[in-house]
Amino acid sequence: MKKQRILVTVLVAFVAFLSGGWLLQRGAQRGGGVYQQARLLDDILAYVAEYYVDSVDAAKLYDLAIDGFLNELNDPYTSFLREEDYRDLELNTTGNYGGVGMQIDVRDGWITVIAPIVGTPADSLGIASGDRIVEIDAQSTRGWGSDRAVRALRGPPGTKVTLTVARPGLADSLRFEVTRARVHVRSVVYSSVLGGDVAYVSLVNSNISEQSAREIADEVTKLKARGAKALILDLRGNPGGVLDQGVAVADLFLDRGAVVVETRGRAPGANQTYRGQDGQQWPDMPVVVLVDGGTASAAEIIAGALQDHDRALVLGTTSFGKGLVQTVYPLNGREFLKLTTGRWYTPSGRTIQRPLRAVAAQAPRGEQPDSAAAPPPADSAPVFHTDGGRIVYGGGGIRPDVSVQPDTLTDPEKAFVRALGSGIPTYRDVLTSYALELKGTRAVTDQRFPISPAMLAELHQRLRARGVDVAAADWESGASLVAQQFSYEVTRYVFGRQAEWERRTTDDVQTQRAVELIKRARTPKELLALAREGGD
Repeated sequence: MKKQRILVTVLVAFVAFLSGGWLLQRGAQRGGGVYQQARLLDDILAYVAEYYVDSVDAAKLYDLAIDGFLNELNDPYTSFLREEDYRDLELNTTGNYGGVGMQIDVRDGWITVIAPIVGTPADSLGIASGDRIVEIDAQSTRGWGSDRAVRALRGPPGTKVTLTVARPGLADSLRFEVTRARVHVRSVVYSSVLGGDVAYVSLVNSNISEQSAREIADEVTKLKARGAKALILDLRGNPGGVLDQGVAVADLFLDRGAVVVETRGRAPGANQTYRGQDGQQWPDMPVVVLVDGGTASAAEIIAGALQDHDRALVLGTTSFGKGLVQTVYPLNGREFLKLTTGRWYTPSGRTIQRPLRAVAAQAPRGEQPDSAAAPPPADSAPVFHTDGGRIVYGGGGIRPDVSVQPDTLTDPEKAFVRALGSGIPTYRDVLTSYALELKGTRAVTDQRFPISPAMLAELHQRLRARGVDVAAADWESGASLVAQQFSYEVTRYVFGRQAEWERRTTDDVQTQRAVELIKRARTPKELLALAREGGD
């Protein structure tokens, strides 16, 4: 126990140094120095470890102490990172990991391949969407969660893993011996030409990682070669990522020397102004940036910079408002401190960060839960101006120039969802299992296939057979929603992820509104004029 007391004293002193003297100041206010406070904490930990009614591991107490005082900062982005936490952070910022290369989820109790990642071992071996991974290294995966499967599939490049796969339409299982490799998860998840001449590049539910700018540049170049004259950059649901790539993406569209973002804080080097370096590549292309409540962090830097410099029309709903800078400090080679050290400001001076509140809200994917308050109404928000004199509003997040709400459920569809209740996971499994059956029997051959009444009746019957008894009236109320969701499921497994994206894009009201506006503008200036007119 004496050794543990020495360790905790050193730990508290070191943390006090990292936090800029925060603990030292607290200690001084209470009439004692940091070492006296460390001794007090040490005594408390020792008593709890030795005499608490239930046995408590001393090392666990140290972890609780660290987490406890970091939580008291009321900053959801400051945290102590263990090894696994740091690996997850590294994947989000670099897009790289060691593994086999496929998107997976749990369907009907089995690990199911959503899609192999192009250019990875899984892709080259012919693992396909809809394959069920029934064994990993001779161990049944029945009942596994996706997290457990991910841990089993990932590993150092060059190591091997054996997969047993059940494929729709085949009686016998398939066996693959896969050599893990370095896998890069692309930021650009889908791209296409819409309406004949509008480039669409989607980073939806992706990350801004170390190759984002290059990937976007490559996709826009390819789409321009196919006749695209304007661009929709879709950042909805994008939780952000690394600052320098957010700057690099914005730099693709801005003049050399244009301010992209400013950071302000107390730490050495925290006050920085980041500017465009190379000059924009497509100055004559009108650009629409799509944002929503899941657009955060580096994705907001991109949207805010292009809006402030009048380079793009921002469409959708107000972004998340995550505008805090984190610095990662290595502690011992295995553990790290992720500490908020500054705030981000757009070129016009708007802070991206929304005010924090005590009740945590749901964060976008990839981030910790935030406590972002709703943005103030426009008539009470701080007013700023773009380069061209357009009014933009502060108060946190990036407000769109043209507000377009996403497609929402009708009242009858809400009634259907309520009728499903706790049966929603079973409903999802039924959609997938029937889609895989259609794939195995080759019953769907045309990518533009309709969902027939017979298909809907079969889904209803299968759902009832699984114990989820939705009344006929409720099922009829949700028929259009079921048809749409099932069409995406069938398209994904029969024709692939790209075909699914194409179908979803056609149904998406925000994307179609962007296409409508952008086709009315021959220049970026004409596009922004439409924003002044309210998008009408």
